[in-house]
Amino acid sequence: MLFSTKAEYGVRLMVELGRRGGGLAPGACAPVALGTLAEAEHLPLSYLEHLVAKLRHADLVSSVRGAHGGYRLTREASEITMLEVVEALEGPIAPMECFHVDPEGRVLCSHEIDGDRACATKLLWTRVQGGVNRALAGTSLAELVEFGVPAPARAPGEPLAGPAL
Repeated sequence: MLFSTKAEYGVRLMVELGRRGGGLAPGACAPVALGTLAEAEHLPLSYLEHLVAKLRHADLVSSVRGAHGGYRLTREASEITMLEVVEALEGPIAPMECFHVDPEGRVLCSHEIDGDRACATKLLWTRVQGGVNRALAGTSLAELVEFGVPAPARAPGEPLAGPAL
């Protein structure tokens, strides 16, 4: 399963916003210009404009107009999950084209209408979707921000320490 550059760039944008004050209460940090974020992450500004609109629509970021305007997180980074971010950018997670989730949360497979039997692979793709959703829902923006911070210098021979992957 591959996510598009929308998810990759959007997550990087959110991490950079988190680095610039996402652990603070919403509104406590100064807004960051999109150009500054694009430059910091070496991403195309025009593409980020498209992505930030989706993130605003999902109420993950807010914008401030004016000379000192820009974007900031609407909540603390610890309260934003990667599932929210990825779904805001990509839409619902579906491991196969035939796989759909209805408004009530039931998994539907377009192959089930092909006959009187259930789709033989639906169980597999349901488990794949569940695993991906759990991984994304269990990862906060704050974790990614912290993970990206360089570790302090260690003494020679000192074991590597860090979050388990």
